Amino acid sequence: MTYADTPQPPYYAAIFSSAHTGAHENYAEDTETVLELAKNHPGFLGVEATGDDDLSIAVSYWESDDTIRAFKQLAEHLVIQKRGRDTYYRSYKMRIARVERDYGFNA
Repeated sequence: MTYADTPQPPYYAAIFSSAHTGAHENYAEDTETVLELAKNHPGFLGVEATGDDDLSIAVSYWESDDTIRAFKQLAEHLVIQKRGRDTYYRSYKMRIARVERDYGFNA
């Protein structure tokens, strides 16, 4: 896994945790589409994601809460969100947090 290259805080994290239904047709393509939309959206800083067939967690980083809200309302993103609720996810939880501190270790 690679870490997102984020600036000095403060910035925002959008944390998307999801439990999957097992329906995977088009899931990878839709995930890639959302990632490309995010990469091209103003305010996007990066993403870190992990998961398996049952559960996944993606943390995307943003300059501000406003940029997260604007991304959520993109027409193509809204279509994929609906498909996720209808097809891909048993449940999900979205959390938005302001990052105040950022530190780490690298051997």
